Amino acid sequence: MDKLLYKLDTFEGPLDLLLTLIKKNKVSIYDIPIVEITEQYLEAIEGIEDDKIENTSEFLVMAANLLFIKSKMLLPKDEEEEEEDPREELARRLAEYQKFKEASSELRKTEFSSKYMVFREEEKINFPIPEYNREHTISELTDAFNSILQRKIRAEKPTKRAFLGIVGREKVSVDDMVEKICKRLKRGKRVQFKSLFRAEDSKPEMIATFLAVLEMIKMNRLFADYNYDTKDFVLTSKDEMNNAENPSVS
Repeated sequence: MDKLLYKLDTFEGPLDLLLTLIKKNKVSIYDIPIVEITEQYLEAIEGIEDDKIENTSEFLVMAANLLFIKSKMLLPKDEEEEEEDPREELARRLAEYQKFKEASSELRKTEFSSKYMVFREEEKINFPIPEYNREHTISELTDAFNSILQRKIRAEKPTKRAFLGIVGREKVSVDDMVEKICKRLKRGKRVQFKSLFRAEDSKPEMIATFLAVLEMIKMNRLFADYNYDTKDFVLTSKDEMNNAENPSVS
């Protein structure tokens, strides 16, 4: 018989080791060759007292149980009395353990399967949007931006930033422009669209500012109202709109 090289810390307990030995010998748990299995089990746990295993005592208890069953089976039987098979209780425990082990293996396969997961339904957040009856087209806002852009192009003298396209590309963050607009709105609550663009602004800055306005409108942090007299948009912060809809009573 080949010497077993099993490491006990890889087994969940003595039943797990016994089940492995039974499968290795290709025998039924209901007809265990107790002599051979006991010898293999004792060989597997040889030197267990020197190992640092939490359930050492469980392996030793099972060894004692196997030796007891072995001794009972080796004793001569009384032909007149029908004795219960001493392996029956062990076979029952092994069958029960095998059943739970197989069930555990099946559960692991579906542990991360979305089919067996329950997800929380999407929570809809309703933002308080003031009623606004006037309708505008996207072209009105883009025309206003193009008007400012053309005014920039017609500037009398180029600044140093005009040469950035030759020596390097200027990087302007849309988030920085959002922060800049928020600071302006904190001071005035309302601001003219054209006033967000200065004559000395570079093209990347102007585009980033325009994108920042669109992003804030999309997030309902900013509202745009077109003034046909000035041919410009009036930008109003969300807080100012809410205050206009719900004025405080003194």
